[in-house]
Amino acid sequence: MTTVEPGSFLTLHYRLSGPQGDVINTFGGKPATLSLGAGELSPAVEDRLIGLAEGAHDTFELPAGAAFGERNPDMVQWLARKELDSLGDPNERYAIGDVIQLPTPDGQGQFAAVVQAVRDDGALQLDFNHPLAGQPVTFEVELIGVL
Repeated sequence: MTTVEPGSFLTLHYRLSGPQGDVINTFGGKPATLSLGAGELSPAVEDRLIGLAEGAHDTFELPAGAAFGERNPDMVQWLARKELDSLGDPNERYAIGDVIQLPTPDGQGQFAAVVQAVRDDGALQLDFNHPLAGQPVTFEVELIGVL
């Protein structure tokens, strides 16, 4: 039987949830494909996959902060409306709780932030912490294929 090893290529369904419910859930939809060690899952979550056999369906509990680290107050920052406009649609309206995508500094990718506050001048207070940072996490996985 094929088991997960560092560097394995996986096809799987998975669910990451915290105290407020699901953050990511592929069950009932298209399965995810990823390469272990490529940074697509946190190292603590990837560690739970090592040694699992193809076809396994398991659930793991990770204590607060283990899956995505502790919340970092330095990752909550203000972004001026002028800067937002240069990155996207100047007519876009933002509300507390919105998740927005911003380009990485090198322009090669994107990262998400959650709107925490909106000032009268249009500036946004953004939280760049992972939504599950500092929280206990439940990780459920069904391994469909392992290469």
